[in-house]
Amino acid sequence: MKIPPNKKVYFTSDHHLGAPTEEQSRPRELHLLKWLTTIQKDAAALFVLGDLFDFWFEYKQVVPKGFVRILGKLAEFTDQGIPVYFFVGNHDLWMNDYFQKELNIPVYHEPQVFQLGNEKFFIGHGDGLGPGDLGYKRMKKVFVHPLSKWFYRWLHPDIGVRLAKHLSVKNKLISGDEDAQYLGEEKEWLVQYAKRKLAQEHYDYFIFGHRHLPLDIALSESSRYVNLGDWIQYYTYASYDGEKLLLNEFPIS
Repeated sequence: MKIPPNKKVYFTSDHHLGAPTEEQSRPRELHLLKWLTTIQKDAAALFVLGDLFDFWFEYKQVVPKGFVRILGKLAEFTDQGIPVYFFVGNHDLWMNDYFQKELNIPVYHEPQVFQLGNEKFFIGHGDGLGPGDLGYKRMKKVFVHPLSKWFYRWLHPDIGVRLAKHLSVKNKLISGDEDAQYLGEEKEWLVQYAKRKLAQEHYDYFIFGHRHLPLDIALSESSRYVNLGDWIQYYTYASYDGEKLLLNEFPIS
């Protein structure tokens, strides 16, 4: 991807819209909408690295209600020719083809490599990668199994969505709150994962979400690991202009 002059590529993750309730989530949703409007004028592309919603499940004819403002804004981006790339997180891993068909947004279920300008980016949500996260890894195998999704679809949406929202907030393995504190570089399993990948092939940047912590760690003289933080406590995002990648804050005023 070429980055035109005076344009930037933006990265954001872990908004968890709808949590802990739709009413309490609404101010954060409006703040995210304000940020999207702000960056729309100079965005070369937008990467959403998962957990945009605190829960998302696509039935064949039904998707969760709400989030119209955000979905509409993402549609504005793609309608204006600004590409948007979505990586599923551990809260919205049940995505199928709704975003592709309705919003013209490709959806990725695994990390991907992008060449942005002259630099190579390894991009993903970050859940289930590296040596840690064992409890979630076991849970994810159950969640993504086709038989599990088939059975879940037989629940009436009013029941299925209510159950999933309850578990999403209450179960720390799902919510990601179990270890949302800096553990030190040697114990940060996404850092260790990035170092292992770096030993096999060079990447200039590893960009992840999931940890809910804004982190910028040098892996070598020419490679960095960046975690995007969240839009619950930190309101952080990253921007890349073809030369520099910066971790920024969009605070609530």
